[in-house]
Amino acid sequence: QVVAVYGTLSDLLSVASNKLGIKATSVYNGKGGLIDDIALIRDDDVLFVCEGEPFIDPQTDGRAQEELTGSHTDWLTLNVGGRYFTTTRSTLVNKEPDSMLAHMFKDKDAWGNKQDHRGAFLIDRSPEYFEPILNYLRHGQLIVNDGINLLGSTHVLFCQAINNLVLSVLALKQLSPQNSQPAEDHSPISRKEFVRFLLATPTKSELRCQGLNFSGADLSRLDLRYINFKMANLSRCNLAHANLCCANLERADLSGAVLDCANLQGVKMLCSNAEGASLKGCNFEDPSGLKANLEGANLKGVDMEGSQMTGINLRVATLKNAKLKNCNLRGATLAGTDLENCDLSGCDLQEANLRGSNVKGAIFEEMLTPLHMSQSVR
Repeated sequence: QVVAVYGTLSDLLSVASNKLGIKATSVYNGKGGLIDDIALIRDDDVLFVCEGEPFIDPQTDGRAQEELTGSHTDWLTLNVGGRYFTTTRSTLVNKEPDSMLAHMFKDKDAWGNKQDHRGAFLIDRSPEYFEPILNYLRHGQLIVNDGINLLGSTHVLFCQAINNLVLSVLALKQLSPQNSQPAEDHSPISRKEFVRFLLATPTKSELRCQGLNFSGADLSRLDLRYINFKMANLSRCNLAHANLCCANLERADLSGAVLDCANLQGVKMLCSNAEGASLKGCNFEDPSGLKANLEGANLKGVDMEGSQMTGINLRVATLKNAKLKNCNLRGATLAGTDLENCDLSGCDLQEANLRGSNVKGAIFEEMLTPLHMSQSVR
């Protein structure tokens, strides 16, 4: 409004109130200075009238306020329990589009989000438990610092409805002794707990299960490709029909385990203990040429009848009293292997290397191809 200035400052405020339809109480010049005397006003001055609120320049501070609140930018500031987090709208929305956070910030003012005096969006949650959520949304990995109770994070996650991360936290809570169990508690992990862990893990990421206790667990028919079971306790486990392609079972305890019809292409079982295990009808043969490695493994008394083991490496392994009937051992490395009292009847040992192996009491009946002296004599 363009008005004539006359009388006192009170008269000016009265005119401004009538013209603008407000209850004017203060007058500022263009630089934000409070005018307390009408004599300070000059011709063509631009004045700002307000009802008592602090001075805000709509030409500059208005734009800054919009940027602070994220109205026209992808950057947002969150006030979580008094602690400030700065992130982008795409981080909160894109990773988990069905989460509560995504619904809160997908559309401007859709939820009427409250803001503090700095323009940060208020979220009434514990910042310690919120930080792992934000890190997960940033790069897809769950990072929990020492001393953080995973159960507390779980409660926060349920409130935020980030389903995948809930599964990760629950699985880690079961699989992390330092957070969920006393240090001396080494109770086995159940199938239910492990399946929950598998569901929360991307298929392309490496799953590290070194040294974990799966004793007696039913892991049959599960997709366990590329999982690192190094030095894990898998004794008496049921792994029948499981897919263990390229899994790392180095020095693992598989004694008494059942792996019938399991897929063991490219498996690494160096120095593992599979004494008394059942591996009937297993497939160790990889069409791509990747060979299974069981070098130095303890396979005493195993039943591997009918298994496909072309090119398998059983160098210096112990197969005493093992059942290898009708196995395909073409091109297998059996150098230095203990085959004492093994039943190799019906096997295909073409081009297999048995040099230096112990074949005392071994049964070589109904061989598909004759065993040449050059294969067995060093």
